Amino acid sequence: MEHAVTRRAAGKAAPTAPRHDIYAFVHKGLRAWMGEVLARVGRTDPDDVAEIATTLDALSALLAFCRSHLAHENDFIHRAMESRRPGSADLTAADHVAHENAIRELEGIMTSVQFAAPGDSADGLQRLYRQLALFVAENLEHMAMEESHNNLALWETHTDAEIREIEHALVAAIPPDAMMAALRWMLPWMNASERATMLGGMRQGMPAEAFRGVLAMIRQHLSADEWRKLTEALRV
Repeated sequence: MEHAVTRRAAGKAAPTAPRHDIYAFVHKGLRAWMGEVLARVGRTDPDDVAEIATTLDALSALLAFCRSHLAHENDFIHRAMESRRPGSADLTAADHVAHENAIRELEGIMTSVQFAAPGDSADGLQRLYRQLALFVAENLEHMAMEESHNNLALWETHTDAEIREIEHALVAAIPPDAMMAALRWMLPWMNASERATMLGGMRQGMPAEAFRGVLAMIRQHLSADEWRKLTEALRV
C-alpha cells in the first residue's frame, strides 16, 4: 500500500510543460489497445472454441508488446534518467518487475483456458478477465506516473534534443512487425494534428512504398472525416 500511495503522489508531481513528451503517443496506443482487449476477453463466448482462440491470440499479441515495451523503457529511458539523476527511475523500475510477473501469470491463465475441455472454459475466461482488468488498471496508473514523474526527471536533466535522441534510439530498436503493431494502435487514437505531424515526419524517413503501406493499414481504423483531414494535411 505504501508503494501505491508513493506512486500516486509521484504521478501528480509534474506540471504541464511545453516540452517533448516521450511517452505521449505510445501511451495513447497502449491505453486503447488494453481497453479493446479487456473488453474482448469479457465478451468472449466460452462455448465457442474458435472465438476463444481468436481472443487468446489478441491477448498474446498485447502481452508480447507490453513485455518488449518494458524492456525498451528499461534500456533507454530509465538508463538515461539514472545516468543524470540516480534513483529517479526506481519507482517505475519496480513497477516493471511487477508487470513482468503479472504478464507471466496472465499467460499461465491463458494456457489453462486454451487447454480446457470443450464447455469448461467459462471459469478460466472469467478469471482471465478479472486478472487482466487488474493488470490494465495498474498500467493506467503506472503510465500516469511515467508521464508526470519520469517526464519531470527527463525535462530537468535533458534538453528536448537529447530526449528526442533517446526516443529515436528506442524506436530504432523495435522490430518492424512490432512497430507496425504499435502504429496500428497509436495512430488512430491520436488527434488529427498529432497524427498528421507524426506521419509527415515518417514520410521523410521511409521509402515511398513502405509509407503507402502504413497509410493503407491506418485507413482501416479511421473514420471518413479523420481520413479526409489526414489526406488534406499530408496532401496525398
